[in-house]
Amino acid sequence: MFYLTNLFAFIFGAAIGSFLNVCIFRLPENNSIIKPSSQCPYCHHPIRFYDNIPIISYFVLQGKCRDCRGRISWRYPLVEIITALLSLILFLKFGLSLNFLVFFIFTAVLIVITFIDLDHQIIPDVLTLPGIPLFFLAAVFLVKVPWKDALIGLLIGGGVLMTIAIVYEFITKREGMGGGDIKLLAMIGGFFGWQSLIFVLLFSSFTGAIIGITAMIIKKQDTKYAVPFGPFLSAAAVAYIFWGEAFMRYLIPVR
Repeated sequence: MFYLTNLFAFIFGAAIGSFLNVCIFRLPENNSIIKPSSQCPYCHHPIRFYDNIPIISYFVLQGKCRDCRGRISWRYPLVEIITALLSLILFLKFGLSLNFLVFFIFTAVLIVITFIDLDHQIIPDVLTLPGIPLFFLAAVFLVKVPWKDALIGLLIGGGVLMTIAIVYEFITKREGMGGGDIKLLAMIGGFFGWQSLIFVLLFSSFTGAIIGITAMIIKKQDTKYAVPFGPFLSAAAVAYIFWGEAFMRYLIPVR
């Protein structure tokens, strides 16, 4: 039974990951995520149901459209695998509970934000603007985060990055951080509470600096090379779910 429920959690995540691929592809273009049904991006032929099985169909078709043989991006199964694995480890942490569903939805939104930001260097307002109040309410009424902690986290989360962005633009005379990042951190702070921002900012800044510098060296770019910050904030938020409490206990030992 243990293995069966874990398998179900993995399959559930993979299926949702398939839907997230639709969101990642269509939201930046302001297209409907409901209609039309999934289709090949090259020949626009509707994808048959047996060619739309998460993860498996990609490998069965050898990464090509059945009709036009156009190359299917490896990002499609990658998103499905990431979502499936996160579903599984969240299930292992929370079990079949309301918390599992809430945290899974939160991470699913972060996955969409990550890949859209990587592709277009934007974070759509359609995700963060409703996400801020919805995840704030979910935190308070479902996850049982104290409402003051969540509210302060929301305000500080948005305020910290806004202050950094204003100071950076004042000093360098160029924009260094978009409004999407500000709204994203407000959403994260409102969901986890203000204490989480210590971990999230340290984790995202550290990983962002390492990967950003590495990317600049590889691509031989100067410091003006733009690296989207949304994926690092999202990764830090997911990491906080699993390691945040241990980090805070180490940072502020209980006497």
